[in-house]
Formats: sequence, structure tokens, C-alpha cells
Amino acid sequence: MATANANVPHKRLYRVYIDESGDHTYRSLGDVAKRYLGLTGCIIEAEYYRTQFRPALENLKQKHFPHDPDEPVILHRRGIVNRKGPFWRLRDADSRQGFDRDILTFFCQQEYLLITVVIDKKSHLARYGEFAFHPYHYCLAALLESYCGFLNFYNAKGDVMAENRQKTEDKKLMIAHQTLYETGTQYRSRDFFRNVLTSHELKLKPKTANIAGLQLADLLAYPSKQEILLSEGKIDTVGAFDQRVGNVIQDKYNRQIYQGKAVGYGKIFLK
Repeated sequence: MATANANVPHKRLYRVYIDESGDHTYRSLGDVAKRYLGLTGCIIEAEYYRTQFRPALENLKQKHFPHDPDEPVILHRRGIVNRKGPFWRLRDADSRQGFDRDILTFFCQQEYLLITVVIDKKSHLARYGEFAFHPYHYCLAALLESYCGFLNFYNAKGDVMAENRQKTEDKKLMIAHQTLYETGTQYRSRDFFRNVLTSHELKLKPKTANIAGLQLADLLAYPSKQEILLSEGKIDTVGAFDQRVGNVIQDKYNRQIYQGKAVGYGKIFLK
């Protein structure tokens, strides 16, 4: 099976779009739904994004959820699952099947790479106590190590975009990104990041900005997290559609170029 990296166009400028799945606090860790935080990054080459990826997503949305272009439909998993707002059409079985088919085809055919980092917050807190890292920031550091490893390998440049969360959390996140850029991490020097990142600032955009890459990250964050938890034996099963998503995105994970290994490169589990 061909690895995703083998099909990556060797171009210079990329962006990773990041979204989360799960709770970023250390509260209610006995609840499986809150014990694990997943952070998913979708790496897309800039020119491809402008000319093909974004138009393709807009066409898909217009096909299934006709709307005024000045009032865009924003794809987000929760709204789709609950069939709320503009996704009311999915209450019809035929419409739902048609959308499911087209979105899976989109996931499969578009050119992007995935990095998903999942942390077991309960295990991490038990191990490190008061010295435990902020879960989101720890996942972000691991994700950016992998992303910048990709950029360094291909002699490329890139930046980072995430969705706005809360004002206080956004400020902390921007500081965490800037600190990584200025000092590096335990495993990577600052030059490892500075050589490839085009900005020391993390770009934050609201959901209403209709960022195609952030919508992709939103749709893939949960099923990708669940797949990693299943492979780690942390859960017993995943939903039927999430399993279908997991099947079509296997070749999208960032991989070690010579051995095709995704674990540690595109699929990262932290304890």
C-alpha cells in the first residue's frame, strides 16, 4: 500500500489546520468521554488548497446544502450528527446516504496529510502530578514536532492555523506556540522549528470564517481519535460511520518515508 508521503507534491508552502476532540481539562477523568483529548492536524499545500481543495469543498456543500454564498454553510461534526441548522436535510435517509457517500469520497480523493495526537490525561496526571503538562499544549508540541519534521524532510515551509476557542485559552495557546518557536522542546531545538515555520504566531480563526481546512480538521478529529483509542485498546468499538471514515483516511496519515510507519508520525499516543 502506498504511503501518503509518497504522493505529497514537493512544493514549498504548507499549512496545518488543527482542531480538537475531547476535553482539554483534568476534570472528570473517570468518564471515558473526558479522559482522552485528541488533536488533529491536516497538512495541505497552499496552491493546491487555493485551486482545488477549497473549491471542491464549497461545491460539495452547495450540492447538499444549497445556500447563498454570502451566508456560507460551515461544516461541523456536531451539527451534522444532530442534523441541526442547515443540516436538517440529512433527516431524510436518501439525502443522508448521498452526503455520506460524497463526503467519504472527498476524504479519500483530496490531497492532504493527517497527524493525530491523543493523550490519556488520567495516566499523564497520575505519572506527573503537579508537573503534568497542559493537555492541549502537550499535544500541540507533539503535533508540531511531527509537522516540522515533515517540512524539514521536504525542505518546505509552513505555518499553523487553529480555530478560536476561549479568549483566555487562545492567549495561552499562542504563548505556547511562541515559546516552542523561541526555545524548542525537550526533543527538538528551536532551529528545528524556526527553519521551517514562516511565523512565530499561531493563526486563530473563528468557525464563522468558513476556513475549509479547519472544517476538514473538525470532521476528522473525532473519528481519528477513536481509531487510535481502539488500536491502543482503550475502547472496544467505534461507530459504524466513524469506522468508514477511518478506513478511507488510512493512506492520509503522515508516515516515516522509508518504512511507511504511521505510528509516531501520523498517529501519536501520549501517556
